[in-house]
Amino acid sequence: MNFMLLRSLLLFAVTATAFADAPDAAGLAFFEKNIRPVLASKCYKCHSAESEKVKGGLLLDTREGIRQGGDSGHAVTPGDLAESLLIKAIRYTDKDTQMPPEKSGGKLSGEVVRNFEAWVKMGAPDPRDGAAPVAKKNIDMVKAREFWAFQPPKAAPAPVVKDAAWPRTDLDRFILAGLEAQKLRPVADAAGRTLLRRIYFDLIGLPPKPEDIDAFEQSAIRNPQPSGARQTAEGGPQGEGGALSQSAIASVTDRLLASPQFGERWGRHWLDVARYAESTGMERNFTFPEAWRYRDYVIAAFNADKPYDQFIREQIAGDLLPAKNDAERNEHLIATGFLALGPKGLNEKNREQFRMDVIDEQIDTTSRAVLGLTVACARCHDHKFDPVPQRDYYALAGIFHSSSTHFGTAAAAAKQNRNGTALLPLVGAISVANTEPASTADAPVKPKRKAQKLAKFGGKKKARAAMPVAQATPGAALAMGVVEGRAGDTRVLIRGELDQPGESAPRGFVQVLTNGPAPAISPAQSGRRELADWLVAPTNPLTARVMVNRVWASLFGQGLVRTADNFGANGEKPSHPELLDALAVQFTRDGWSVKQLIRSIVLSRTYQLSSAHDSAAGESDPDNRLLWRATPRRLDAEAIRDAMLAASGQLDLAPAQGSFVATIGDGYIGKGIRPEVFSGYTSTKRSAYLPIVRDFVPEALDLFDFAEPSLVVAARDVTNVPSQALFLMNNAFVREQAAAFARRILATPLDYPQRIRLAYRLALSRPPTAAEVARANAYLVAEARGLIAAKPAEKDAAPEHSWSTFCQALFACAE
Repeated sequence: MNFMLLRSLLLFAVTATAFADAPDAAGLAFFEKNIRPVLASKCYKCHSAESEKVKGGLLLDTREGIRQGGDSGHAVTPGDLAESLLIKAIRYTDKDTQMPPEKSGGKLSGEVVRNFEAWVKMGAPDPRDGAAPVAKKNIDMVKAREFWAFQPPKAAPAPVVKDAAWPRTDLDRFILAGLEAQKLRPVADAAGRTLLRRIYFDLIGLPPKPEDIDAFEQSAIRNPQPSGARQTAEGGPQGEGGALSQSAIASVTDRLLASPQFGERWGRHWLDVARYAESTGMERNFTFPEAWRYRDYVIAAFNADKPYDQFIREQIAGDLLPAKNDAERNEHLIATGFLALGPKGLNEKNREQFRMDVIDEQIDTTSRAVLGLTVACARCHDHKFDPVPQRDYYALAGIFHSSSTHFGTAAAAAKQNRNGTALLPLVGAISVANTEPASTADAPVKPKRKAQKLAKFGGKKKARAAMPVAQATPGAALAMGVVEGRAGDTRVLIRGELDQPGESAPRGFVQVLTNGPAPAISPAQSGRRELADWLVAPTNPLTARVMVNRVWASLFGQGLVRTADNFGANGEKPSHPELLDALAVQFTRDGWSVKQLIRSIVLSRTYQLSSAHDSAAGESDPDNRLLWRATPRRLDAEAIRDAMLAASGQLDLAPAQGSFVATIGDGYIGKGIRPEVFSGYTSTKRSAYLPIVRDFVPEALDLFDFAEPSLVVAARDVTNVPSQALFLMNNAFVREQAAAFARRILATPLDYPQRIRLAYRLALSRPPTAAEVARANAYLVAEARGLIAAKPAEKDAAPEHSWSTFCQALFACAE
């Protein structure tokens, strides 16, 4: 069988441009959160400079010491698990080398071991060389606020540029000023259909239809060039005759911003940051059957252009906000699922330890998602890089400790951590996806008649029982979320250890970000309402900047600050600080409107540049930080899958009702629920509605660098690996969509060349060249003849078969 064309095109499958996204920053943050605390609590007693006697000649309190190792050899060899004796020791695979020993607590948990393995594989990033700035207990907050990110943004006037005719907006003036300072020039504007395809994918994650392209070209291109005019490499008209009408571009932009598909695209960006998933993950992976409600809340919020400050308030303290009716009350409660969705270590037998781990994850997610700051690094010690003392961490921990997290898991998991399992009933709402009676694990915990002691922790003689909620009737709608608990402060835990409580830390906020008086927290309330207000206060220097940077990164492929979830000392500085501040100020003045921010960027000339290469600019600025062109970007996982469905005509644009996970219900994945029902799940709905179960993400997403759902993901990895091309060549879903695409083409009353042109327009948003038509036509004819010769009885199926392989090659090509 002749697959020459298919093979040749697949050789170019899935090209990608990866940015040097400061991996050290992420790695160091991982070390501070997951590695250093374990070393300090489990190893330093015998393997540090402070040890009375260093055992085995092994020092683990410096980077040089842990890599050099001791008497037995290298403790850590970056990137090599087999050569890292520390990994061997903590795995307990050799009875003669087991660390920590039983007298020091024994074998570490499976999750901690996996963290060490991941750390070694990422190169064992370790800042402990004595050169990194270390936060002191007595931090001069006035001096600390001199750092650029801790100063409130100020809108500087747009700079004067030499080429005053080029910019369309103030944004363009900031960009051009940076280019002119380096004696560089931006490249030409993008061709019409190239720009249209870019806008469609960026705003709704789908390609334009052929009729959309035709309408745009008729309205947007002034004085279209005659037939046969020379084209740019991007397939559009060249020269002044191809100038684009900005009013037509604005019209398309406004229409897409108003489309219901906008929320599905941009809501997914936030779900990456919110580590959205439908299971607990970790050692015992239980389903979250009601997580989809939060997904739908996010999509609806972006479609409604909910002001970003209100969006944040609802996710942190929705249960405490006023609501005008039951529907809004439910919406607010569902929003707090943001705090309940994180991974859960259900194997933890100590309830208070489990609770503190959940709180740590809530602090980490909130601070990185909203503030772009790694506050959770201060759980065990003062932050090593930023002016965040450990006391500030426990001030926040007290707020979350005074709240009750309801995430809902099956009865088997509830035995150890029942306080977190009771889901919250929605008022006057009917369950959509899961109409089965609520499991016993979903039933609320009855208030305990006697308060329990919390040994040494919190300074409280009594602990509050789990917050009671109404008994839900069978079929009632339930939600994950957070509500008020018993208010009280927590104590600073020495080295983060539960059995080493220190002084009490009054509930409060991160000092370095608090300009002026902090909101007062009532002794009778958790403080989440005040935390929500503090996060979006005009005096908070980070919240608007961080969101503006996220939007910029989604439209350009990288943020003005490339370390999008770390604006601290260990992150990168912005490439255009004045522009970042100007956009942040304008964002708040525009009522925190995400749609208005996106619109202003899309209508800039900077966004509309072509991706043409300029050798001088490329040599001077190879990473395109100065934005002299549009950096080519690979489509993300959802866009690749949804574009195939769109081309095949199989895409179902109706929003999903509930989730596949909800139909499966409560359960233990791997014991009772087969994992492959999630990883192999297929549907014709948009990718935003696929089940996202931790460790078992659908293959169509997982292979193309989908966000790891257990982490706050500010920027996805971009890889180019053979498994991606093999997926596009062999996967049943891809082959089914290629066959449907072929049937769609064959159903038209067109000849072969016209059908080829239609296929190109549906798949790639452009007409083919004459050479492409001739090559495709020759392939289709030869392939059909070859099949008929080999299997005469199947001659009627030959056209569909040949067209299917051709359509599959279009799916797999580099465009």
